[in-house]
Amino acid sequence: MQLFEILLLSTSIIYLLINLFVQKSIERKYVLGVLIVFLLLHLLIDGYRWQMIPTYLIWLIAWITSIRRSENRSSTLVKVFKGIGLTLLLVIGIFLPSVLPVFDLPEPEGPYTVGTKDIFLKLDREEIITEDDTDKRKLMIKVWYPSHDSDGHLDPYIDEGGRHGFAQKYGLPNSTFNYLDKVNTHVYRDATIADEKFPVLIFSHGYNSKANNYYALLSEIVSHGYIVFALNHTYESIGSTFPDGTKTFFDYQYAQKIESGTWEDMEPVIASFNEGLSFEDRHPIVKKGLKNYFVRDIVERWAEDLTGVVDQIDTWNNSGFFEGKLDITNIGVFGHSRGGGAAGETLLTDNRIKAGANIDGVQWGRIVDTSFEDPFLFISADWPEEKEDLNSHAYIHKSKYVFYEARILNTGHSSFMDIPFMIPMEMLNQAGDIEPEMGIEITSKLVTSFFDKHLKNKEVDFSLLDSKYDLLNLSSYKGEFAEK
Repeated sequence: MQLFEILLLSTSIIYLLINLFVQKSIERKYVLGVLIVFLLLHLLIDGYRWQMIPTYLIWLIAWITSIRRSENRSSTLVKVFKGIGLTLLLVIGIFLPSVLPVFDLPEPEGPYTVGTKDIFLKLDREEIITEDDTDKRKLMIKVWYPSHDSDGHLDPYIDEGGRHGFAQKYGLPNSTFNYLDKVNTHVYRDATIADEKFPVLIFSHGYNSKANNYYALLSEIVSHGYIVFALNHTYESIGSTFPDGTKTFFDYQYAQKIESGTWEDMEPVIASFNEGLSFEDRHPIVKKGLKNYFVRDIVERWAEDLTGVVDQIDTWNNSGFFEGKLDITNIGVFGHSRGGGAAGETLLTDNRIKAGANIDGVQWGRIVDTSFEDPFLFISADWPEEKEDLNSHAYIHKSKYVFYEARILNTGHSSFMDIPFMIPMEMLNQAGDIEPEMGIEITSKLVTSFFDKHLKNKEVDFSLLDSKYDLLNLSSYKGEFAEK
């Protein structure tokens, strides 16, 4: 809760409890004065948000009680019932602003500030998710880039399409997430790009998520000298807002259609783990599941989106805002969850990309039959022992160059997103019990160190990184192409 939210709630409830249980009268003008002052300060400084409605109700009860104060004292039973009612309101009044707070994102620590702008990209590819045969695939891309600007218009946290998509996902009104206007993103809208040439990273988000859910991670990476093209996979992201104001949202009907009847491909895989088969006996079963499960189609379709962005890098570097700023010879790709799988798939199929990273995603598809020919980083959350480790089979051949495998202890699947800042309750955010800032710090250090070495050709000692963080377990495997 923000400062004046706390003061408004505490002064209102304290007065009501004194009035109810303590036989002491307080001068009305003082009570009204304090209540009015704290309400005005809250509205002027913190601003209204719907999570404060229970507090406003407590304040209103305190206001009415002060005006209509009676010398007659309530019976003990009435006091008990009033006390229970106030307690319930107080619990809700604390819970709502705490579970959906106006949160603080970590400020980027690199030598650059971070700017952002949106790019609309229409691909010459059929859109298979919609029913219109003439519809072409279109993407909104959020570009994050290094800048030296330290003031200007801050980028609002999550666009309207994303906010409405979140609301629809949980059956809430579209206005539910308007309070996010109060979040300081530390990212400047349309800032001046630094006058240098930077390596390019293409980022793919998780399923039913979006690029705007990764401010903490992406802004930190960009502040160390990278340009990140973070794309929204239309109809499979939470929502996108296009330049003409139209919005697209996650297509739940299509998602259900492509998933229906496919679990039979995974049942033998789950059984092979539960029955305690050896790795060798289990591998052909898992291999079949990795190649046949419907998620493979999603990962390959998203990889086409990523390649479509890479196709435009030359054009953007030749003219326009990014003219001369993109190091087109050093392109990397990374993603989270299914976006991490898409990143790995893209590295396999697009030889213009020099390195790739998968953050806690299963690597579905063809990788199980082959290996990467470029450097690859896999970052895993701290999954329990009983969790089926599909990637131990997917990455059986690892990379012919170098393969890094990292596990960040005490993390959950959403630790790599902004979710633990947005919903700071472990039982709801699936982010483990690691401090959110530490989770982002370790992840961003891994990603930037990896791309520093393999795109910027810097000397990086990963053993030092491993020893720096007690919560990091990091291994590396050299392939036949690696420098000896």
